Amino acid sequence: MKLSTFALRHEVNRLASTTAPFGARAEEILGAAAFVDAQREITAWPGYAPTPLIALSGLAAALGVAAIHYKDEGQRFRLKSFKALGGAYAVLKVVRRELARRDIHINGVEDLLADNHRTVTGGITVCCATDGNHGRSVAWAAQMFGCRSFIYLHEGVSAGREREIAAYGAKICRVSGGYDDSVRRVAEDAAAKGWFVVSDTSWEGYEEVPTWVMQGYMVMADEISRQWPEFEPHSHLFIQGGVGGLAAGVAGYFWRVQGAQRGRNIVVEPEPADCITRSIIAGKPVPVPGDVETFMACLAAAEMSPLAWEILRHCADDALVIPDDSAAETMRLLAEGLDGDRPIVAGESGAAATAALIAAAGNDSVRKALQLGPDARVLVIGSEGATDTAIYHAVVGRTPEEVAGTA
Repeated sequence: MKLSTFALRHEVNRLASTTAPFGARAEEILGAAAFVDAQREITAWPGYAPTPLIALSGLAAALGVAAIHYKDEGQRFRLKSFKALGGAYAVLKVVRRELARRDIHINGVEDLLADNHRTVTGGITVCCATDGNHGRSVAWAAQMFGCRSFIYLHEGVSAGREREIAAYGAKICRVSGGYDDSVRRVAEDAAAKGWFVVSDTSWEGYEEVPTWVMQGYMVMADEISRQWPEFEPHSHLFIQGGVGGLAAGVAGYFWRVQGAQRGRNIVVEPEPADCITRSIIAGKPVPVPGDVETFMACLAAAEMSPLAWEILRHCADDALVIPDDSAAETMRLLAEGLDGDRPIVAGESGAAATAALIAAAGNDSVRKALQLGPDARVLVIGSEGATDTAIYHAVVGRTPEEVAGTA
């Protein structure tokens, strides 16, 4: 299968530095103790297993780099995305906090799974706005821990993703406008009704829960560090943008653990929703004006999380902005497998990081700027699988099961 070339835009983050210390603020958000807590709880959930880190030797040879390894979050629990780590963990933390306020202290998630406190947890309602995957994680966790959930979907969320969320018992609320309109609406409704917002983005006066979300993502980074097969650590990380929580959680983990030896962190965004890129240019979080609708639906954010900016301003070295058609083409490439590579089921947003890597390698000036040479060892995050099977089939021409060989 021939590699296509795509247009892209590259911005260097002048605020980032490999010598920047992992200071007190970063420790407060993504410290070692917080990681230990998240790892202990998440690894106790039913069905937990590290997701695969897949070597793409064929693609690496085609792009002229030493190695590419793809973290396949399409196999995360039953939710098919990395969001199962963040949103669900934050729901657990909310439930623990509310039980503690009632002088009920649980030893761990096993107490909740044993239905020991369903009378109390049944009175707790969590809610969130979502492009799809975060809401599915929150709804799944609410069902698992015995809470109620209300999930707010904007106009751009597909019917298929709505059905997936509703399958976990969530009540669905449709909101006119885009993702950021749904964020504002859920905050208003929660304040009026006494619900608990479980958001992956922060705002003034609301940081605790998004911090928990980002802490959950560190579990993925730790899995990668244990799975990494190369003698040297990764030299480059390509990772999806969105509101920034995933990139901050993963890149921040490696910043803490590897220090000045960390790899180059490259955040990937779609053209209509480049809020992190704009923030890098401005040196502070700034919104995207107008419509941010994109094929990479779960990256359709107009505003990055200020909390994620606290991390990314120091360790997001670059931003790459790619067109929608690059993600669709890369979904097909990953499904086919290049020169013997294992076929991978990647959703619209899940393929974005690989699409950006291909685009960067095919652009001489960007390739040189990113130092993507023959010794590069690249870590690519596949943030989701086929979270909307109808869209996946329309793009790839096969079902996820046919691609994965499980049909």
